[in-house]
Amino acid sequence: MCSQVKQPVKSNAIKNSSSMENSSSKKENPYYSRTDRTKLNVPNTEWKKILDPEVYAVAREADTERPGTGKYNQFDELGEYYCVVCGNHLFRSDSKFSSTCGWPSFFEADKEGVSYKRDSTYGMERTEVLCKRCDSHLGHVFNDGPPPTGTRFCMNSVSLDFEPDAKTAEK
Repeated sequence: MCSQVKQPVKSNAIKNSSSMENSSSKKENPYYSRTDRTKLNVPNTEWKKILDPEVYAVAREADTERPGTGKYNQFDELGEYYCVVCGNHLFRSDSKFSSTCGWPSFFEADKEGVSYKRDSTYGMERTEVLCKRCDSHLGHVFNDGPPPTGTRFCMNSVSLDFEPDAKTAEK
């Protein structure tokens, strides 16, 4: 099992969005940057003021979106995935694969983008994946993925921000 759901995360605002970007406004988040990799030390009281409740619950309280509900679960556009909280680069789309576990899965992460922490909650031994810049919860990593790495990064869509290649090329 990828994750244990603490409480259902209502994602209607996210699912009903016409954009492929999560609903947290980057303009209202002074810490969001796709170029700055400086470690952030922002208290949760501050994050709670900035982030949408769904994003806060998953990213800051290690909640989990319900399986099969995330917008990036069955999504296959080419581009880059970033932390929705701080903008740190996490994954390239060509490392994404269909794992059928109910959450977006990747076989490789940006080594400078993620960190790991032991997670013994719910009577399970897992490895939690965190954003290396802001320490936000992204999901978990397992050793049952495809070649070439054999790993499966099982991520919450609500923790991810996607930018398609076409948009990147226009800048």
